[in-house]
Amino acid sequence: MKILQINKFLRKAGPFAGVCIFLFSMCMSSCNDFLDQVPDNRTDLNSPEQISKLLVNGYSTANHALISELSGDNFVDNNSPDSNGNRYNLPVFELMDNEIFAWEDVVSGERQDSPHYLWEDYYRCIAVANHALRRIYELEKEGRTSEVSAQKGEALLIRAFNHFNLVNIFAQAFRSDALNKATPGIPYITEPEKTVIVIQERLSLAEVYEKIEKDLLEGLPLIDDRNYKVPKYHFNKQAAHAFAARFYLFKRDYEKVIEHANLALGQDASLYMKDWSPSLPTYNSFVYWTIDELSRSNFLLIPTHSRFMRRYSESYRYTCNREAVKATIFGQGPSWMVYSYHPCFVGKLYVSGKQQHGIWCPNSGEVFEFTDKVAGIGYPHIIRKEFTAEETLLCRAEAWVHLKEPDKALADLEIWNKARQNLPIPILAFTLGHDNINAFYSRYAEKDVVKPLNTEKIDSSWQVDEEQTLMLYCVLHFRRIETIFEGNRWFDIKRYGIEIEHKIGRDRVEYLKWDDPRRAIQLPAEVIVSGILPNNREAQEKSTPEVIKSEDNFLEEME
Repeated sequence: MKILQINKFLRKAGPFAGVCIFLFSMCMSSCNDFLDQVPDNRTDLNSPEQISKLLVNGYSTANHALISELSGDNFVDNNSPDSNGNRYNLPVFELMDNEIFAWEDVVSGERQDSPHYLWEDYYRCIAVANHALRRIYELEKEGRTSEVSAQKGEALLIRAFNHFNLVNIFAQAFRSDALNKATPGIPYITEPEKTVIVIQERLSLAEVYEKIEKDLLEGLPLIDDRNYKVPKYHFNKQAAHAFAARFYLFKRDYEKVIEHANLALGQDASLYMKDWSPSLPTYNSFVYWTIDELSRSNFLLIPTHSRFMRRYSESYRYTCNREAVKATIFGQGPSWMVYSYHPCFVGKLYVSGKQQHGIWCPNSGEVFEFTDKVAGIGYPHIIRKEFTAEETLLCRAEAWVHLKEPDKALADLEIWNKARQNLPIPILAFTLGHDNINAFYSRYAEKDVVKPLNTEKIDSSWQVDEEQTLMLYCVLHFRRIETIFEGNRWFDIKRYGIEIEHKIGRDRVEYLKWDDPRRAIQLPAEVIVSGILPNNREAQEKSTPEVIKSEDNFLEEME
């Protein structure tokens, strides 16, 4: 698979990939007396085609699913007692899994799926975008603006998206304007690094969001799908608007969520829903059905290096089980209350080693790239469905709820609901009316399926009434099912201050309060050693005053 051939040189270069490309190009240009042509002409960047080839490396091979799922409430510890007191003694796939699940700093792993790997690879992609943009600006000065406008749009979207991922993983969620200015964000890099060691200061959360929005709005109008041979693996128009819809949802600018979701979904969103009617008898058939680049449901596909699936598909310690599986793929819902799980999953669910260890579906299944089939070695990949029609539709439904348009929100939720009732076997289908939603989520309030929202604690002006709350329970429930094993649930937990607990081993229980500082993953150790301010992750008994106090310290350092 050509799309899975990752540039090893760029990967080793880490966050200084842009510098390495520049130095490499200088070395190659000095060899003209000996060579008729440059072996890797991407380093010259003298044409739009060469810049496009470089930008292929701007899509991260990192996958945040492991960190996000182990931090959230979609996974449980099988070694803790269940409701009947039963527990197991299963091994952990990797030691860092224990640290992530306990919301501790990760110190035992720097390989795939670790915070180190995410930080390094996201910034590597940013360096690629910055190197491309520097050359684009030079070409614009030469009067070649129209030639490189599409490449400029893609580079700006890549830079914005990678910073968006970084800030949502390594910082707290977006809150009020006042707190955002006092909350540490991440370094926002807009120039290629020219020295080996550069200590970048963390901007405030407010500043990071402002810069993401600036890049997003500047780049989006320039995106041209005609520039891509395989648009689904690049920021095409639909993917760019889907990103904008998600960005504004996190920023709580709901009118703009509607605007960009409409542009991504068109006049009839139902045309873009995944067709659940095919029979998928094997694991591989399910995986390739999920990541099909011809599917109208998939807006952006990103190949990543990840071993995440191996953790939950075999008999390991942390899996989707017990209350987590009942709240997602193996539980009831407002339109399938007569079933123990949604009928769309018939024939599409698997067990983790033994059924009592957990259940999973291959919506984030592994695609293995063999480098030596005889020896059986190669690279494990997970193709992330980074933006889909379904997730974008649910972004819009959530925005309608906050804009107090319950009927419009219901219409979007019903599109999602009906798409999953298109099955090869007849089922007893129910429409998704307000009565069903109110009855189901009132009954399950403060149980496994839904957990209280803390909007007013996050921002006193962010108030939702009872009707909105029940609708939001439904939206978040559907989002949780839609993105299971992809990690997006963790961001919903952060956005709404949802409080969760992790039962660990025989008798340990960790609670994550709505304002717990551990909601921000700790920066990698080598980043902290370099001089960048670490996250304060000490849990507080009643932390609102203390959190603000620690953020005041951040403001002092900024000054």
